[in-house]
Amino acid sequence: MMSQARISVLASGGGSNLQALIDHFAGPAASAGAITFVASERAEAGALDRARAAGIATGVIDAPLDSDAILSLLDTAKTDVLVLAGYLKLVPEEVVRAFRGRILNVHPALLPSFGGPGMYGMRIHQAVLDHGATLTGVTVHFVDEHFDRGPIIAQWPVPVLPGDDATLLAARVLRAEHRLLPLCVAAVASGAIVLGDDGRVHGHLDIPVSVHAPEWRFA
Repeated sequence: MMSQARISVLASGGGSNLQALIDHFAGPAASAGAITFVASERAEAGALDRARAAGIATGVIDAPLDSDAILSLLDTAKTDVLVLAGYLKLVPEEVVRAFRGRILNVHPALLPSFGGPGMYGMRIHQAVLDHGATLTGVTVHFVDEHFDRGPIIAQWPVPVLPGDDATLLAARVLRAEHRLLPLCVAAVASGAIVLGDDGRVHGHLDIPVSVHAPEWRFA
């Protein structure tokens, strides 16, 4: 990856993961990359407001299945790394191929469990509770042509606690997302993590001691 990668983010919702990325790359990770473009299929998405507030260029994806239009947006933004941060549409195969090894997604569960079409938002956390799981977590993975099936970069466990409902569990998992996703994006942007020709993830993810703190692991 180049000395400072240009990172584009696709988001469908309020953009709290986007904010975590913006904050992370405003610090020491700035040497690895910068968030330079944010787009959504929803013109009213809060993520776009967050981007504008940070002085980041934005765009609207009018046709989520139109690969040429999406690639044009990303090309105009000179995108090196593409991050799906709560983006709920299946990215067209042509876009995935163009960004192979440079497109990441964050999923609020420990894949391959609780992933695939229809598994998003509160549905995931309710499914975890309905199945009686005692452990869930966060997965950051490279994106391929299938929902939630790409090579895994990193995972972090989050406990399911007695008395949890979907809202409480979602909040606990989201705090983990905000820590793990920026670290993975920075690692890919810097070249510390790469997707090899063998389809496997190679390299090292540097997780600071502060991220291992009990207040995050068991928050």
